[in-house]
Amino acid sequence: MSDKIPNMDYDADEVIDSFKSKFKWPSSNEVEVVVKPPKVGLKFLISLLITLVAGAGVYYMMIPAMNFKSTDFYTFWFIIIAIFCASFYLLCGANKKVERREYCKKRSIFPIVLVAMMLVVMAVGWLVGCTLFRAKSYSELVDVKESSFSEDFKDINYTDVPRLDALTSKVLADQQLGSLSEYKSQYVVSNVSTQINYKNHPVRVAYLEYANVFKWFNNTKNGLPAYMLTDLVSQNVTVVNCVEKFGSGIKYSPTELFNEKLIRHLRFQYPTALLDTPNFEIDDEAHPYWITPVLDKTIGLFGGTDVKGAIVTDALTGESEYYSMGQIRTDDSLNWIDVVYNENLVIQQYNYHGKLSHGFWNSIIFQNDVNVTSDGSGVIAMDDDVWVYTGVTSAEADTSNFGFILCNQRTKELRYYKNGGAQESSAQASAVDMVQQYRYQATFPILLDIEGQPTYFMSLYGDGYTVKGYALVNLDDKTIVGTGLLDNEKSHSNALNAAVENYISALKDKNKVDQDANADDYKVDDSSSNTVVDGDNASADSTTEQPQEEQKLTVTGEVKDIKTSVNDGNTVYYLQVKGKYYYITVTDCMDVLLINKGDKVKVTYTKDSDKFVLASDVEVVK
Repeated sequence: MSDKIPNMDYDADEVIDSFKSKFKWPSSNEVEVVVKPPKVGLKFLISLLITLVAGAGVYYMMIPAMNFKSTDFYTFWFIIIAIFCASFYLLCGANKKVERREYCKKRSIFPIVLVAMMLVVMAVGWLVGCTLFRAKSYSELVDVKESSFSEDFKDINYTDVPRLDALTSKVLADQQLGSLSEYKSQYVVSNVSTQINYKNHPVRVAYLEYANVFKWFNNTKNGLPAYMLTDLVSQNVTVVNCVEKFGSGIKYSPTELFNEKLIRHLRFQYPTALLDTPNFEIDDEAHPYWITPVLDKTIGLFGGTDVKGAIVTDALTGESEYYSMGQIRTDDSLNWIDVVYNENLVIQQYNYHGKLSHGFWNSIIFQNDVNVTSDGSGVIAMDDDVWVYTGVTSAEADTSNFGFILCNQRTKELRYYKNGGAQESSAQASAVDMVQQYRYQATFPILLDIEGQPTYFMSLYGDGYTVKGYALVNLDDKTIVGTGLLDNEKSHSNALNAAVENYISALKDKNKVDQDANADDYKVDDSSSNTVVDGDNASADSTTEQPQEEQKLTVTGEVKDIKTSVNDGNTVYYLQVKGKYYYITVTDCMDVLLINKGDKVKVTYTKDSDKFVLASDVEVVK
C-alpha cells in the first residue's frame, strides 16, 4: 500500500527552478553561435510578398495621404515595417531558435534606423510648429477686419431668416422620408447636413444612407436614389429624386463600403492630398456634388492647418476637379459652392488670433487682450454666401460677449463687430424662461438687426423637435424678450409676427427705440414662406413636399372618459370623444388640465387613427 503512495519528500523551489531552466531563453551574451537560417534569401522575398499583400490591405482600410505632413503617413509605414519584421522573424524560425533570433536582430538594423529617423522627423516637425515658438505665425492664420453691424446687417431680409437648425431640420427630413414607402425601409437620412444658399434662399441638404449592410448589398448597384432638401424658412421638405431628374442615383458617398466609398475614391484620385471631411452640396440646377477641402499644414510639419483648395466631385459619376482657393474666390462659375472652411477650423484659427497675438506666454500668464470665441456657433446667410457666427468673450469665460465675428465659409473673409452683450447661451435661457410652463427648448441664436438693435432670433421647439414658436432677445439687454407661439397664433407667420410685436413693445418700454417704431416693417405673411423648390423644379424632382401647415381636422363631442399617463416626464391626457381617445401633452395644451368628464370639447388633429389620435389642440365648447 505504501509503495503506491508518491514520494512527497522534495523541495518545491528546486522543482520550480528545474522547470524554468527547461524554458529559459538565453540572453544575447550567452549565445556563442549565430546561425543563418536556411534559404534566407527566399524567406526574405516571401516576407516582402507578405508585406506587400498585407500593406495593400492596410492602405485600403487606412487610405492615408502619402504626404510628410500627414501623421497617418508615418503610422502607415510603422505598420508596414512591423509586418515585414514579424514575417521575416517567423519565417526564419527566430521564435524557436535563439541562434536564428540573433541573426534576424542583426539584419533588422536598417528597419529600426528607418523607424528612428521617422520619429526624429515627426518630433522636429512638431517642435518647429508648436505654438510655444510660432505664436506669431499662428495668430496670422486669419486676417480679422473690424466691420459695422448697422451697415452689414441692414440688408438681411427678416422673411428669409432660417427658422430651423440642423437638429429640427433632420427631424422633418426623417418624417418626410418615413412617409414614402419606396424609401423608408431601405434608407435613412444622414445625421450630417449642409446649410447652403440655394438660389439666394437658406436650405439644408442631406444625403441618404443605407439602413444597414443588407440594404446596402441590395441597393448599392444603383446607388442612393435621392437626397433631402429642407427649406429652412417654409419648413417644407423635398425628396429630390436623382434617378428621375438626372438619370442616375448617387453612386459615390460616405455610406458606400468599397471603391465607391467617397473618401477612398478621392484618395485613389489624389494620393498625396490632405483631405478634410467632404460637404454635400447642390448647384443651381439641384445637381448633387461633394465639396472636399484640401488642407495644408503651414507651420512646421503638422501645425497651422489651413485650406489651399477644394475638390469638387460629381456625386453621380464620381468625376472630380481640383480648384485652388484663388479660383474659388474669384471664379463666378463656382459661386454656388458655399462651404469650404468648416466651422471648427475658422473658430480654431480665430482663437489662435485672439490668444496668441501678444505672444505665447501672454496667453497663459498675463492674458492681456486675450479673447476667445464663446461656446457654440450658428450659420447665417448674407451676400449670397454662408457665414459662421459666434460671439467673442474673454479668456476667463465670462457670461457676456464683448463682440462677435462672422466668417465666410467659402472665402474665409472674417469680420469682427464690437457689439457686446449677452452670450448666446444666456439668450437661449432668457427665451426659454419666457415660456417655461411649456418646457420648450431654443435653437442656437441667429443675429438680426431690428430697429437698429442687435437681436438674437431663435425658434422654440418641444420634445418632438418640431417648431412650437419663436423668440427675439436683445443682445445688449437679455431681459428684453418677445415671443410668439403656434398654440396661440395657429400659424408660423402669425407666431413670428407676434414675436416681433412683443419684442418691439418691450424695446419701447425700455426706451431702446422711438415710440413710433412700427412692427409692421418686420411682419411676414404666408406667401413669403413659399418653398424654394417650386415651379419647374418641383415637377422635375417628382418629389413629395412637407406642407407648412397640414390639413387640420376637428371633432366635437362630449368627453366620456379621461385617462392620464406620464411619458418621458411629460403628462399626457387621453380624452374619449365619440369612441376614440384623443391624446395631447400638457406642454402642448395647458387648457386640458381644466377639462372634466362630461364637458363638450372641440379637438383639433391632423392625422386620423382607429383608436388613439394625436391631438394638436383641445378647447371647451361653451
